[in-house]
Amino acid sequence: MGASEGIEHVVVLMLENRSFDSVLGRLYWPKDPSFEGLSGNEKNFWQSAPVPVWPSTDPGSPLTPDDPQAKIPSPDPGELFDNMNRQLFGDPNGRNENPPPMNGFVKDYMTQNPLPPDSSAVMHCFWPSQVPVISKLATSFGVCDQWYASAPCQTWPNRFFVHTGTSLGIVNNSDFHMPFQAPSIFARLGQCGKSWRLYFHDVPQALLLEDIWLEAPLRFRFFSTFLSDAANGTLPNYSFIEPHYFPDLFLNRIPNDEHPPSNVYYGEELIAAVYNAVRASPCWKKTLLVITYDEHGGCFDHMPPPLAQSPDGKCANPGNFKFDAYGVRVPAVIVSPYMPPGSKVRVAEGGVPFQGGPAPFDHTSIIKTLRILFNLGGKLTDRDDAAPDLLGPLSLLNPDNDGPASISIAPSKAPIPDLQSSGSAAPNGMQKALSQMAAQLPSSPLPAGSATPPPAPLTAAVPNTAAQAHANSVLQVRSFLGI
Repeated sequence: MGASEGIEHVVVLMLENRSFDSVLGRLYWPKDPSFEGLSGNEKNFWQSAPVPVWPSTDPGSPLTPDDPQAKIPSPDPGELFDNMNRQLFGDPNGRNENPPPMNGFVKDYMTQNPLPPDSSAVMHCFWPSQVPVISKLATSFGVCDQWYASAPCQTWPNRFFVHTGTSLGIVNNSDFHMPFQAPSIFARLGQCGKSWRLYFHDVPQALLLEDIWLEAPLRFRFFSTFLSDAANGTLPNYSFIEPHYFPDLFLNRIPNDEHPPSNVYYGEELIAAVYNAVRASPCWKKTLLVITYDEHGGCFDHMPPPLAQSPDGKCANPGNFKFDAYGVRVPAVIVSPYMPPGSKVRVAEGGVPFQGGPAPFDHTSIIKTLRILFNLGGKLTDRDDAAPDLLGPLSLLNPDNDGPASISIAPSKAPIPDLQSSGSAAPNGMQKALSQMAAQLPSSPLPAGSATPPPAPLTAAVPNTAAQAHANSVLQVRSFLGI
């Protein structure tokens, strides 16, 4: 029958701010010529001294929640548009139409104030034994080593690309207005009679999407509902999962989004929970699960992002960036019983050319896959029109690859010092923007047929600590959703 006829459910888990090399660069080691991972010779420079990529000294050592490497890099690298231009080109104003030399990651990290204590932190990478969940899924099913963030921008622009195929010319979180007015794939699914739900832990970023505001109380559910929907065989056609972005001092929960310096161990737990739920579900044989990250968050990757199709011609200012280039590569693992084990999912065996195509995978490949799979009609933007879809790599004629029956990871309890330090820290860029968004949400669900308010800039005051921002934001989200 094949995947195009057999898949009825697509599940996407999008984590935060890790590059491909930092998470999966040593998945196949020593370097496999059929896999664009690390060789170990990659480096940047700081004050004329080489700063090479580096893993832990013990490739067989498992990661534990209290391992300091689980929180590298710390402090959080820069992720604004200017930071990313410096990381790629060595200069915040250096963007051009030549392949970026990928030589400014350390330089950009060491421009931060206060000065980071370790210039090599952004060059760190994990052994597969340290990220065993995502590594096991990558080798049991498929890993895409040609998946790029949709734009060299912060979290929100890239998350809007996965939902709408554009960020409407905006590169930084703080520059957005709410609600966000681009048409979304969620609305398209509803218009075509397909079901969808967005599952979240604390504050869902997708609440900014204007065209689903009226439906939000019906469609947004806590992650625990995803687990029960999977167990009951009632998953919708499309499930999008957002991680825990804030520390929760009441429930003793640490962020599991993997946003540096958040602990990657908790992200591994989340990936395992999602996979185990899908694998045990009556829906398993009919499901495609995609695990990816929104952007690289300042972590090193050695592959230059190619030029891209501009989604809509809108430009970011200053800089006049036309969104005609991808961001840095991010991890992407494709899980389905239709995926041959050990697959390396790619569009070009010799590597993606800098210009001239074929287009690599990016977040809009999810939109393209949904449009084709569920017959949703034409493009949302020129970017998702140009994107490759994921149905071709799902090449088994029958859903015969069941992979591991489950993946176990030792359960953890957030160490009290981790909770205290993350809770008392100032909100990071993502937490700050989410706090402003939540503060400006309507105070209750919008009545059916009502008009959404006109877009307004994010101007709400942000609490001094991440814990207080979390407490305020969760109350406001629950009020808006009526839960």
